Amino acid sequence: MEKLKAAYAQCEELIKIHSKSFHKAFSLLPAEKKKAVWAVYAFCRTVDDIVDEGTEPEKELLAFEEDFKRFLNGEHDRSHYIWLALEDTFSRFDMDEEAFWDMIKGQRMDLTKTRYETLEEVFQYSYHVASTVGLMILPIIAPRKKSTLRNGAIALGIAMQLTNILRDIGEDLDRDRIYLPKEVMDQFGYTKAELESGVINESFISVWEYLAFEAEAYYEEAMDTIDEYPLHSRTPVKAAAFFYRAILNKVRSNNYRVFGERNYVTQDEKISILSQM
Repeated sequence: MEKLKAAYAQCEELIKIHSKSFHKAFSLLPAEKKKAVWAVYAFCRTVDDIVDEGTEPEKELLAFEEDFKRFLNGEHDRSHYIWLALEDTFSRFDMDEEAFWDMIKGQRMDLTKTRYETLEEVFQYSYHVASTVGLMILPIIAPRKKSTLRNGAIALGIAMQLTNILRDIGEDLDRDRIYLPKEVMDQFGYTKAELESGVINESFISVWEYLAFEAEAYYEEAMDTIDEYPLHSRTPVKAAAFFYRAILNKVRSNNYRVFGERNYVTQDEKISILSQM
């Protein structure tokens, strides 16, 4: 039991470091469900870190996939905190294995695809790296409403990933990744050279706001089914959505400065958002 408790604590530590908004929102869940969400997050974060920070990401991702296959077959390393926590989570909840594989597939896209031609391609990418996380945690936070809430969870994932893209334009450029679709940049006359130079002009703002409009439409779609969530998980999901959506207004109030600085919602602002929900 002590080992399991320590494993979940390590999973929570990951989320505290890497996603304060997600941690604050889902800390509102009952203890057993909260721990399971931490385990899922740790899995996702590990794959993300392999792709973004691994020395040999292709090889490391393949090794991780093999580890996951062994986990699903009950042959995993029980001394590793992620597999230990996930084993307990999978024993308690009817988890969706396909969502885990789809998420890995999405992260693999970052190893081979660094430019996006169309908005539809960005939506597909967003489904794989973000909507899948919602599908992973649905069996934990709303086990009897998985089918009812599926489309809303997918919409929320796309909304949140579009928000990430709009917040992280500069950071992504440093990794030689451009998620702003070429068709939208062309539509508003914003060039790749301008993007790489960090130019913020009317064309850039038009591109940014075009994608922000799409994100906000997906947030609205996700909220259409929010009342279907059980009471204990409704507030955490709503909080996560509101915290993330607030990032868009932070960028706007910061005059769209997404090159060389990070826009985030402060703890006080999150408390204010919670008080108004």
